[in-house]
This record gives sequence, structure tokens and C-alpha cells, in this order.
Amino acid sequence: MYRSKEYSERPWEEIKSEIDNVSKSYPQTEKIFLADGDALNLSTEKLVQILDYIKEKFPNLKRISCYAMPKNLLQKTSDDLTMLNNKGLNMLYVGIETGNDVLLKKITKGATSKGIIDACNRAKKSGFIISCMIILGVGGKKYSIDHMKETARVVSEVSPNFLAALTLILEDGVYDEFMEKFSEPFETLDDSLILDELELLLSSINPTSTIVFRANHASNVYSIGGNLPEDKEKMISLIRSLKEHPELLKPKVLRRF
Repeated sequence: MYRSKEYSERPWEEIKSEIDNVSKSYPQTEKIFLADGDALNLSTEKLVQILDYIKEKFPNLKRISCYAMPKNLLQKTSDDLTMLNNKGLNMLYVGIETGNDVLLKKITKGATSKGIIDACNRAKKSGFIISCMIILGVGGKKYSIDHMKETARVVSEVSPNFLAALTLILEDGVYDEFMEKFSEPFETLDDSLILDELELLLSSINPTSTIVFRANHASNVYSIGGNLPEDKEKMISLIRSLKEHPELLKPKVLRRF
């Protein structure tokens, strides 16, 4: 997403001016997302300054959220995370992608499965709502089973409030780079094998608290959702039915960006 950008921190006056302008146009705003993809890398002091001003300018605010990389969460102290949560930053989006350490290295995630678990659990202990994402098919045929079993392990240990499953789609601009970094033959999964992965994932997740699960992104084979563990068997039954009736699956043209 950020291939055309380099990391930089915007000056306070610029941020303040933007908050002022938006608050005048949308004074009833209830949800705000801190962009771009690495906002949590800012110092805790600067984030607190931003959060305080946002709350001052938007009296009806109910949620402030941002993306959170595992390394950013681990760089913050527990006190820092608790302070940010108390200041109104209450929801974090964390990309797990996969729980398999071999694949995490191949896709240059910059994290290990242990690091992801530690980061998410630290954030949860500080009061954050956690929404995680994983990517079906990212290991190709060779790593498919390991990908799902290890991902289910990480998800179970984290037990995020929300979990989204997306499906790997390699656009022309990233295909060659992905294949080079994967550094071995990569066999793409067809729709039936993607559903196999999804079935294995759901059957292997054993959360310690309820997870709201969704596989309804435009990249997915079929929109599936429910709560784990309550709706596990219902979702697995639907997946098996879809494999028996492939005519119900979305045409691939609908799963392009």
C-alpha cells in the first residue's frame, strides 16, 4: 500500500490545522482513524497531544483507531499503551497475516509469531480492542497446512476481539517481488483449496474469549461470518457445502481490486 511513500512525521501545526478543518466540516463525527499505516510509531508524547486535541474538537467521539505493527506495540511500554488507551485510542488493527515463522520471513513481515502474540496480548492488557487480519493462500500449496495450523495457534493465543480472513491476490505490480522474496516455487491455491484452508483454520482455533470472525472481503471466495467458538460448526458446515456446490462461489472478476 505504501510503496510510493517514505515514513515521515507531520509537524504538529499541520496536524492541528487538519483537525480544525475537519471538525468544522464534520462536527458530529463519532469515529476517527489515525492514518497512515504507521501512526503508532510516533512518540507517546506526540500521540497524546493529538488524541487530546481530537477529543477537544469532536465532542461526540466514540472511537479512535489506527493500524499497529507488532514492533510498534513492543517498542511502547505497558504504561505508554495504557496511557494512550486512557486518552481515547481504543482500537488497533494488527496484521497477523500468518502464524508460520518461515512464511513471516518470506513475506518480510518484520515480526515472529511470538512477537505478534506478545504485542497483541500487551495491547489487550492495556485495554485495547484488537482487530486482526490473516491472509489465506499466502503459503501456496507447499505450506498450506502449516500456514493454517500455526495461524490458528497464534489466533487462539491472542483471541482478538475481531478476526478477518482475506485471500491472497497478487497484482501485476507486486507479483514479481513476491515470487523473488518467496525464493522457491509457489503454487497458487484455487478456490477449493482456499476453502480447505478456511475450514482448517476455523476448526483449529480454540479461543479463550469470543472472536467476531469475518471472511467477507472482496478478495474472499464467499462471504462467511460468525462468532468463535459459538458458530464454528455452522461456518464449517457452510464451507463444506460450498465445496460440494462450487457454482455458488463468486466469479473471480468480482474478487479483483
